[in-house]
This record gives sequence, structure tokens and C-alpha cells, in this order.
Amino acid sequence: MTRRSRTSPAGSERSLHRAYDTALLDLDGVVYAGGEAIAHAVESLEAARDGGMHLAYVTNNALRTPDAVAAHLSELGIPTGADDVITSAQAVARLISEQVEPGAKVLVIGGEGLRVALRERGLVPVESADEAGLAAVVQGYGGPELPWGRFAEASFAIRRGVPWFASNTDLTIPQARGIGPGNGAAVEVVRIATGAEPQVAGKPLPPMHRETVLRTGARRPLVVGDRLDTDIEGAFNGDVDSLLVLTGIADGAQLLRAEPRHRPTYVDRDLRGLLTGQPEVEPAGDGFRCGGWTAAAADGALRLEGAGDPVDGLRALCAAAWTAAGDGSCRLDTAAALDRIRL
Repeated sequence: MTRRSRTSPAGSERSLHRAYDTALLDLDGVVYAGGEAIAHAVESLEAARDGGMHLAYVTNNALRTPDAVAAHLSELGIPTGADDVITSAQAVARLISEQVEPGAKVLVIGGEGLRVALRERGLVPVESADEAGLAAVVQGYGGPELPWGRFAEASFAIRRGVPWFASNTDLTIPQARGIGPGNGAAVEVVRIATGAEPQVAGKPLPPMHRETVLRTGARRPLVVGDRLDTDIEGAFNGDVDSLLVLTGIADGAQLLRAEPRHRPTYVDRDLRGLLTGQPEVEPAGDGFRCGGWTAAAADGALRLEGAGDPVDGLRALCAAAWTAAGDGSCRLDTAAALDRIRL
């Protein structure tokens, strides 16, 4: 299927866990939020794995090591090995290693995940901008307790001309109590202080996709995520299919406004979508039908009629909105239509 001209969510007669060999799963907002498993995640992943799908976990969160992430997933009831976890820390460590000498010192602004990934590439993590021979600065999510002074330490080094790298630039991160600031917010602090721009490795950029392919060997992967600007755009950039689940950041309004690079192949409520086929969205008069719903653009707004599964209504609305938008972003009024499905 042609992803770059998508004007509608796709259908699939086969269940997704049988149509694709590997699920490249985001973690925060997809599998868990604030460390607690999202509803239906554990049993859905177990069933997908038992059905022959390889599960790999691809996260922009650079705080924890693959061992720690795997242990957490196993505790939640999803048996996982460290080799099944790919982090933006690993991607940025590889990116740095290709530009500095072996054994080079790298100032770390972030958590243990960055330090372990740097050592894996033969680099030496350090804590001070005053280290002799400092070759790079790397910044990744350090958790809510990361001291403010760490941003100053990064700024001191960057202003002296030391190259700056960031694991990712996600502005937000799902947490147990809601949506909190992500690494992108911290990167903005340092950018304002220095006027510099980092090299970024994480989703949706190519270094993360390359790291994932190298570590998983996936032949027919399906990216599964909750964010349009990282997970879905990353799939678009890698020219692979994607499933958006509505358990994290993205909501219906954002989905209807999505420009082509942010339009997922499939849309579903949660990870149970891996275990089913996906309904077709079909033309219906001047609009589009999915399940019991029909959506169309009229008089500057999206209109939705019918009844049934609210996600089918959202799929039909996506087709109407994306078709009206073409290569841009839908500017129609969507509020009344979305209110009918209340997702």
C-alpha cells in the first residue's frame, strides 16, 4: 500500500499479528503509563506473541537501560529479554560513536540508560563540562528529579564548542498522574541558553529506525505507537506500516488534523487491535462508511451519522478529513462530529 498518499485508514482481512512478523512497540502510552500496564496490554501482547509475532519495544525514553525495561515488562507479565528493547539512548550512542574517537569522553545530561549505551559503544560518560578532552554532550530524559544545574553544565560545554546530541525531542511523556514534560522540553532549555541545535537520534528520525532494524532484523514490521509526531512519523520516514492506539498522547482531534506524514495505516482503541483484522473504510456517496457510521465534509465541517463502534466512526471521519485535506492538514470544524463518538 502507498503510505505517502494515504487518505484513509487501511483495512486488513488478516489479524495484524499474523499479517506482520514483528511489532515495533512504543512503551509509554502504549504498553504502560507511569509504570502501570495499560488496560488489555498484557493479555494482548501475550496472545500476539503466542500467535507467532515477534515483539520488540522501541522507546524514545532514554532514562532506563534495556535490562531495566525488560525486567519491568517481565514484572508486568510480559516476558521480555534485554535484546528485545531498543532505546533512543542506544541510537544516540551509535550516532556519537561514528563522529568521535574510540574512548572519547561524553558529558551525560540524563539517566543510567545513556551511560550504559555509551559504554556499549566504547565511550566514557563523564559528569563535568570541565573534563579535559571532552568530545560531546548528550542529553536524554533524566526523570522528574533531574537537577536544574545539569542543564547549566550542558550549556557551559556547548558554548565552548563541544558538539551536542539529544536522544529525542518529545516535548511530553505520559506519567501515572497525567502528561508531564519530556526530554524535548529540557532540550529547549539548553537551546535557549546556548542558541545551538543538537543532533537528534530518536523517533521519528533515521538513526532510531536504523538502530531498530539492526537490532531486530524485522522483515515486515508494524510500528505501534500513541504519538503522531514520533511513532507514526517514524514509520512514515521508514516506509513501514503503523498502528495508532488511543491510549496515550494522540486524540481524535489531532488524528483528523494529521498531515500525510502523521497518518497511520491503522487506528484502534488499544493493543487488542493487534489481534483482529481491520475494517474497510469505503466510499459512500459524498462521504465514507465504516461499520455503522458514515462521515462526510459539508458546509465547512465534518458530519457523522449512524451508530456502532466509536472507533469505526473515527475511521470514517479520518477518511473524510484526510481526503478533504489532501497533502495538508484538515481545517474543517470537527467538534460536533467527534462529540458524537466521545472517544
